[in-house]
Amino acid sequence: MTRIQLKQSPAAAATASQDARIIVREAMRATLASSAPPAEAEAAVEMTMTAAVEGVRVLCSEEVDGRRWRYVAEADGSGRLRKGATVRVVGLERRPEVPMDDLISFIRSYVVPEGFPDSVSPSYVPYMTWRALKHFFGGAMGVFTTQTLLNSVGVSRNRATPGAVAINWIIKDGAGRVGKMIFARQGKKFDYDLKQLRIAGDLLMELGAGVELATAAAPHLFLPLACAANVVKNVAAVTSTSTRTPIYKAFARGENIGDVTAKGECVGNIADLLGTGLSIMISKRNPSLVASFALLSCGYVFSSYKEVKSVVLDTLNRARFTVAVESFLQTGYVPSLKEGNSQENIFSLPWSKHTPIVLGSRFKDAFQEPTSFLALQPLFEKERYIVTYNPLKGNVYALLKDQAKADDILKAAFHAHVLLHFIRSSNGSRTLKNPGGFDHSASDRSSSTHLLPTTLDFQAHIAESCKTVANSYGMFKRKAAEQGWRMSESLLNPGRARLCSPQ
Repeated sequence: MTRIQLKQSPAAAATASQDARIIVREAMRATLASSAPPAEAEAAVEMTMTAAVEGVRVLCSEEVDGRRWRYVAEADGSGRLRKGATVRVVGLERRPEVPMDDLISFIRSYVVPEGFPDSVSPSYVPYMTWRALKHFFGGAMGVFTTQTLLNSVGVSRNRATPGAVAINWIIKDGAGRVGKMIFARQGKKFDYDLKQLRIAGDLLMELGAGVELATAAAPHLFLPLACAANVVKNVAAVTSTSTRTPIYKAFARGENIGDVTAKGECVGNIADLLGTGLSIMISKRNPSLVASFALLSCGYVFSSYKEVKSVVLDTLNRARFTVAVESFLQTGYVPSLKEGNSQENIFSLPWSKHTPIVLGSRFKDAFQEPTSFLALQPLFEKERYIVTYNPLKGNVYALLKDQAKADDILKAAFHAHVLLHFIRSSNGSRTLKNPGGFDHSASDRSSSTHLLPTTLDFQAHIAESCKTVANSYGMFKRKAAEQGWRMSESLLNPGRARLCSPQ
């Protein structure tokens, strides 16, 4: 990979040396503070300073959820990067580990919405407190009611048997509730990737039904199979419940979301009763269980797919934003709401890490060489983000600066798509030889690096993309608004890492 020679003034070299001295001092203090008295730690820091700072140059700082890092590279006495210098990370502001804080943070991720308490109204806490108490008493009553019902239908006259059956049944239901609670951690994904989660939930529902049928073939494994099926079906239930309101909200015109929701649930219950009645009549003829389940499952999955595809949302999440930007770059037009929703990929899972664009990424993921970062800095000096391409990983990375606002994040996402479009266009001839394009697996990428652009190639693409974004981003926003699209940076799910100036 070609190196870029960088010139540095004596003043800049002196500043770099001073920053490096501060870096090493803070890092060593953080390392020694937990194992040595303050006086001894300070002495150890000062003894090591002279030998450590001469070969370090500060690149930038990074903050993620209140924790800070600094990235440094090897340099000579004048502050110039050494040949073959690599990026190193130094953790700052090391805090004493408090296990209770981690436990509280873990619990909060399951029981309160992201951004709590600012993300909800003041009435949320008392409502959820009384709701939790109500479910506590309801769960306690369920043990006795289940046991009584099983006894009433004549499970056994043995007094111990109904209790044992009830406990097994309650364990099955309890496992399902645990699965529901775990999946609820997906949080805001239910808002911005609701179609993807809805179709995934319906597929899980069918998987759970299949596991339930397997209990007929292995009755001695009833409890583990029933527990597994209930976990899967409750996860699907969380998905259905969490995505239902945003979907109904898209249909409502005015303040009638309650009426739309009530009528929608009524239609679903009527259809459910009709399907139950039909299955009872068919079951009297003793049809093949496997054939009946296969036929009904195909109808369920197909109906679920068409149901999700029929929803037209006016917000640009990651999938619809990709459709809108790609259409704009290829044709100069932004698709309508109906066209954009119909072209959205609903089978891309929100938690998948195999995406060509990473928004709000960490510095260490985007850059392996300090020269690449320093070469790009002048291009983004006036922007509140930096966009780059990592040829080793085949991904475009958009790094956000700490001053980045909502429009800066949207612009960074647009810029990342523009850069990816340029890189893919330049590799068109190579892609024809390898139809896999950028969708290589990890094993394939190591053996096909000749398909990737060189360092100078992608740096030229980045420079070209800066000019394109400067001329077209405003036009894209205007045309998107004309088509009725609403853009919000939160729907793009940016990462939490932010670049800071070296201090």
